[in-house]
Amino acid sequence: MADNTQKDPEDWVSGDDPMTGAQQSYLKTLSEQAHKLDPTGKTLTKAEASELIDQLRGEAGLEK
Repeated sequence: MADNTQKDPEDWVSGDDPMTGAQQSYLKTLSEQAHKLDPTGKTLTKAEASELIDQLRGEAGLEK
């Protein structure tokens, strides 16, 4: 049976909404841990923020 508990952010109904405060805060923390520029000055959607969180988690050496 396929795991359908996670949806691709591009398929989210609310994916085009602005990123949440929690996403913004977490992105700031992750960017510091991954030694990257803080991306929270950009206007990101929830889906874009989620994908960037996954990317930065990998770069910071954190598991999903």
